[in-house]
Amino acid sequence: MKLTLLFKSNKARFVLNIDKPKLLVALLAICGFFFVSGRSTHSPDENIARIQYAKAGLEQQANEVNLLKSSTEQRLTGVMLKLADMQSQIQRLDVLGSRLVERANLNPEEFSFNQIPSMGGPLDSSPVDIQVQDVLLSQMTSMLETIQSKTQELTALESIMLSHHIEQERRLEGKPISSGWLSSYYGIRKDPFSGLPAMHKGLDFAGKEGEPVLATGAGIITWSGARYGYGNLVEIDHGDGLVTRYGHNKELNVKIGDVVTKGQSIAVMGNTGRSTGAHVHYEVIRKGKQQDPLPYVYRKSS
Repeated sequence: MKLTLLFKSNKARFVLNIDKPKLLVALLAICGFFFVSGRSTHSPDENIARIQYAKAGLEQQANEVNLLKSSTEQRLTGVMLKLADMQSQIQRLDVLGSRLVERANLNPEEFSFNQIPSMGGPLDSSPVDIQVQDVLLSQMTSMLETIQSKTQELTALESIMLSHHIEQERRLEGKPISSGWLSSYYGIRKDPFSGLPAMHKGLDFAGKEGEPVLATGAGIITWSGARYGYGNLVEIDHGDGLVTRYGHNKELNVKIGDVVTKGQSIAVMGNTGRSTGAHVHYEVIRKGKQQDPLPYVYRKSS
């Protein structure tokens, strides 16, 4: 009696027609075939080499991760140092702002230079290295907000201080000359040309021709040129209805529309116009009326 068997595998497909007595031998042969076909085709040495190659790759990746970690830690350290430097600068701004507020006699409650920035929050016991990035970003955001706030306060303080500075600069005080002497006062005097009593509406400061003539306060030039009786005249508008005039100049250093500061040289002393010698005729006009300039000349600095 014969037995027909059909066998299939991934490597072979065959049919066996065998006698029954020989079935056991055939089955043993077939089992051996499958055992051999199922074994790895690589030798042990090749498998070990593959494992070693994969292990080397993992070690290289571990080294790269360690380098990245070290580089990141260094960068984080640099960022933290920069944050500390920013905090120091903010503290210096606080000190500067507080001093300026005090010197300007301003209300310190309107500025927060002396106040510690508001901070808080629950205690977090998580490892620091896990939340370092979030903490640094939070600190940066807080510092940027603080800097913006301080900048706004300093800008407002600068505007206030600038206003005070302008007021101080506009304040009339001092002589219109750097060297010379007071030769004629304000009021009734004997006219040097007619010999008759006449009103002298200013002060005369005598000196050497060519000496600088100085602005006694900051303002805008509203006249620079010849005018009858004054010779070469400079007129400055200081605001609030206050005007000064400087007459008999030899040369003029400014033109109409110029902005001048206190103590700036605006002309050169001369003897032009109705004059008997080198001097500066100095007038102070308040709301259209001549004033005695003497109190302004000897005014104490504020």
